[in-house]
Amino acid sequence: MSETIEVVRPVWKPFIGVIYGFRLKESAEFRYVGLTTTSMRRRTQQHFKNAASGVKNPFYDWLRKHDEGEFFVQSFEVVTSYPADLGAAEQRWMEHFRAEGHRLLNLTEGGLGPTGYVWTDDQRKAAGNRARGRPTGISRKGPDSPTWGLRHTDEQKARWSEMRKGTNSGAANPNFGKFGAEHPSFGHQLSAETKARLSERKRGELNPNFGKVASAETRAKMSAVRKGRPMPSSARNAHTRYHTNKGVTKAGCKYCDEGVAQNLNESQTGMTHE
Repeated sequence: MSETIEVVRPVWKPFIGVIYGFRLKESAEFRYVGLTTTSMRRRTQQHFKNAASGVKNPFYDWLRKHDEGEFFVQSFEVVTSYPADLGAAEQRWMEHFRAEGHRLLNLTEGGLGPTGYVWTDDQRKAAGNRARGRPTGISRKGPDSPTWGLRHTDEQKARWSEMRKGTNSGAANPNFGKFGAEHPSFGHQLSAETKARLSERKRGELNPNFGKVASAETRAKMSAVRKGRPMPSSARNAHTRYHTNKGVTKAGCKYCDEGVAQNLNESQTGMTHE
């Protein structure tokens, strides 16, 4: 009889995540410890992309001060047990480096999920000083934009339209039923500079309706909607229709004010009209 040989296969353990750290190649001090459930390469690229897009926090501010080639990213531990162990491992490594004097830029103590971290007054002041005078993000226009030349398909537009229907209309609108002083725009006036800037953006070919001609069907619909509605051709025409013809004098109407001033002048000079 031949001897039976038992084959022992290795036990496969699922990949949960990796604990890693960032430091400069010229320094042994780690400045950031993180965790990822994706590949190290992908997570590193995400960090550099966030920094380039202008995300504001101490870690990304530090990344923006150096070139990508100056950084060294090291894997500390691969977790293959449970997701909760991944967060615990990150906390353990952060405690280790802080105990050794590494100035980590992490805002929290690590772990999975929100930690309820609250910034101190000094941290808020420091963050304000870093952000003051800096644009909110890096604007990549024209060919530099990652979406340059791309167009959404009609199917995608239809899906978005269906998803958004009714989401901001009627009672769902946060300003529904708000009038006068209750409305957030009450009393808000655009400055002359803002008006000029908005006007410049919509002139000529920049106007979304530039070169467009309404079809006969559209003109007929517009005409039907406006039929019977008084539409003065000018402010002077409106003054004549609603003030002069009705014997009304309204404060703030320049034509009414001009008429009052003229009548006062005539009464003072004794002028009369036949």
